[in-house]
Amino acid sequence: MDTEYDYVVVGGGIVGVSTAWQLQQRYPESKILLLEKETGVAQHQTGHNSGVIHAGVYYAPGSMKADFCKRGVERTLAFCRAHEIPVENCGKLLVATNAVEQQRMMALYERCQVNGIEVTLLDQAQLKLAEPNIIGLGAIYVASTSIVDYRLVTEHMALEFEANGGIIQLETKVTALIEHDDQIIIGCVKHDKEKVKELTITSQFLITCSGLMADRMTQLLGIKTDFQIIPYRGEYYRLDSRHNRVVNHLIYPIPDPDLPFLGVHLTRMIDGSVTVGPNAVQGWKREGYGAINVSVQDTWQMLTFSGFWNVTRKHIKTGLTELKNSWWKAGYLKAVNKYCPSITVDDLKPYPAGIRAQAVLSDGTLVHDFLFAESARSLHVCNAPSPAATSAIPIGEYICDKVTNKRNDSEL
Repeated sequence: MDTEYDYVVVGGGIVGVSTAWQLQQRYPESKILLLEKETGVAQHQTGHNSGVIHAGVYYAPGSMKADFCKRGVERTLAFCRAHEIPVENCGKLLVATNAVEQQRMMALYERCQVNGIEVTLLDQAQLKLAEPNIIGLGAIYVASTSIVDYRLVTEHMALEFEANGGIIQLETKVTALIEHDDQIIIGCVKHDKEKVKELTITSQFLITCSGLMADRMTQLLGIKTDFQIIPYRGEYYRLDSRHNRVVNHLIYPIPDPDLPFLGVHLTRMIDGSVTVGPNAVQGWKREGYGAINVSVQDTWQMLTFSGFWNVTRKHIKTGLTELKNSWWKAGYLKAVNKYCPSITVDDLKPYPAGIRAQAVLSDGTLVHDFLFAESARSLHVCNAPSPAATSAIPIGEYICDKVTNKRNDSEL
């Protein structure tokens, strides 16, 4: 295989694949390589989420989140239409069940007006008419919300990237990075038919979209940053199939504005099933999707980071509640029953968990927006929070613009 490239993108999630695909379109004569350590693309956050194409209700006006999400909706839908990827425009209801949530609901409604998102306020009677099985004092109806299989979207982007001349190399883990004035040297371990090979690749420019490993990529290059990726495990259940028509829309609670998590919701999936979740439990392994998951390396790195202790102290009550509900199924169910009382414990069937890669600053601040780091010949996506999947195409475009500016400034 070739070992010299113009651009190397690390990370086969939807953000990395979108970036590589668009970069290859922009520079069709360039040699571009996408490295992914798993056996296929979309194996982590992209393949372990609710599959929602978000409208952008929650995001602060002027934030990168708000901008990326608003542009991402139409770009994602257009890509799906072009590639005949199934999409269902089911709409979403954000349901307020008490006075505090009603106040937060009105704040969200005003935010939607500022962000230019078309929504409708429903009173209690209108909510009951729209969703007979849901109870609440009122709701925000977001008609533009849809659902899709993001793994399928990513796979189609990967095919487009390869069709345009890009190269994808799977089962290849980056272990070392050295930046020189004229190139970046990338040390890799390649798993090939049960054999392990060490490879050295050179590139004129490096882009990392490494999700759960984002901070480790910057560390390999010696880039000084003030964050660490803290994993939060999102546990889901699937409802018994008799509840596949329990809701007509996606049903979300009104979220706590101080937390980056949206709360336990009912999501109609593209396959016709309905999932419940996710919660947000402290993870002890960055890629821990099983029932019991502990990594000595991940845990030690987390425990020796001041930001972990600071964020834990700030949100100790919420964290303990999430942990209790993780262990106690009835507690998890309570978060659902407050707006959908017909669901029982026996209706909650197993479903794969996901891991959220949350960037946390050393003072304990949760990074709510996108975060980037860079060097002369590299650009790193350090935090790509929800709605990263919805926003993947404009994020990739943004990264390509930054790379183009660097290329023009330095004549790479």
